[in-house]
Amino acid sequence: MIKFLKRNTFPAIIALSALSVSGSAAFYSVYGLSKLFAGATVEVIIMAGSLEVAKLVIASLLYQYWNDINKFLRTYLTVAAVILVIITSMGIYGFLSAAYQDTYQKLLVSENQIEFLENKANFYDEDVKRYDKQLEQIMDNISTLSSAKSRSIQIKDTSVVGGVRNTISTAELRLAQNRIQIEENNRKEVNLKRTVAADSLQNIRLEILQLQNNSETSGELGPLKYIAGLTNTPMDKIINILLLIIIFVFDPLAISLVVAANYAFDIANRKNLYGEYEPVSNYTDEDEERMDIIGQNGNDGEHYEKEIDRRGYQLENNIQKVLKKGSVIWKVLLKDGRAVDVPKTQAENYSYNKYEKPNLSKRYM
Repeated sequence: MIKFLKRNTFPAIIALSALSVSGSAAFYSVYGLSKLFAGATVEVIIMAGSLEVAKLVIASLLYQYWNDINKFLRTYLTVAAVILVIITSMGIYGFLSAAYQDTYQKLLVSENQIEFLENKANFYDEDVKRYDKQLEQIMDNISTLSSAKSRSIQIKDTSVVGGVRNTISTAELRLAQNRIQIEENNRKEVNLKRTVAADSLQNIRLEILQLQNNSETSGELGPLKYIAGLTNTPMDKIINILLLIIIFVFDPLAISLVVAANYAFDIANRKNLYGEYEPVSNYTDEDEERMDIIGQNGNDGEHYEKEIDRRGYQLENNIQKVLKKGSVIWKVLLKDGRAVDVPKTQAENYSYNKYEKPNLSKRYM
């Protein structure tokens, strides 16, 4: 049991990684396709989900039985798998682009609100500046009228030394006082208007500050806005490039991990000539060179064949079908129904089926 766990732990990790990536890709794809065909959401979810499962099955099937499936079916399944990858990528693109559009629309609404409030703030700011000028003018008028109020005139008066006396005109004094009162009323009215405008300006600026601080979309799209400003590229173009990179990696990676998991389990559970499990590291490059030398020298693997005879079977006229071809070891099906691993050179010498050219020099020597 411990040996079984050791052999299959890493392949299981690869398989779990493949399932997680393919599962998330399937979810995003199905969700995106259901939004694209919103009129038949349930039907699209069922269809897309079944296609996602079929895609993973096709990937495993092609890996396991590549040499056994006829060329037409193998070609069709390969093309179907590629098309399903494209469909999944389109669904993922639709899902991610829809999520971006939702966030971007919220950002646009927030920016439009801020722009509207800024326009109002500019309007009230202009009012405050205008009222300040009016108050300044009124204060100048009051100062001028106060000076005119205190201005004296000279009249003849024989009762005083020099016959001339300084006095203030009663008519001008009353006129100056009336004008000063009018300017004071104007000052109070303008000052009240300025206070209202200043309060409105302050409230609007507080609203703008709250929108800027409470906007989650600004934080979500902040990096994209920074990159757009740095590269002088529209944000829509940047997000399209990013989405294309994601979809070109996402589903192809899921398929690659499924194939890798099949390969890892195949290697981990591969048996030697005696039906025993062997660690992958036990077969070295030196062993492969030795097998090549045996094949080049015409030594049909007699020492291997003796080993096989002791196991109770032989290869000559006993191979019914080649199940799997490896670079060094082939898995073959014997006529008695047993599947065994044999060296490539021996399998080539004694095997023949409709997909292989018979080696008559070796079979009938």
